Amino acid sequence: MAILTPCRAACKNEGGLCTGCHRTMDEILDWRNYTPGERQVIMDELSGKRYTHPCPACHKSAFCGITAGQQSCWCMSVEERDPCSANSELCLCRSCLTKQSY
Repeated sequence: MAILTPCRAACKNEGGLCTGCHRTMDEILDWRNYTPGERQVIMDELSGKRYTHPCPACHKSAFCGITAGQQSCWCMSVEERDPCSANSELCLCRSCLTKQSY
């Protein structure tokens, strides 16, 4: 049985984020150990179906675990970047954070 994955076979690790699918390296490494429900949650965050706010940079759907009431956020496992835009305290979306230099 095939495992649902957002992989686009365009992988490049940019400071802990894949430039192809925007998953963290931890998410990629642990993907096969996740339950189908856990994979779906991440897929929904990647696609914008599950979001907490609009990205302050591009205005697309973004998800922040802290804003959602979780103990941590996906962005805490990537190399240090500023997850907030200069004029906002809201997290950037995965695409915009991937593009940001670290």
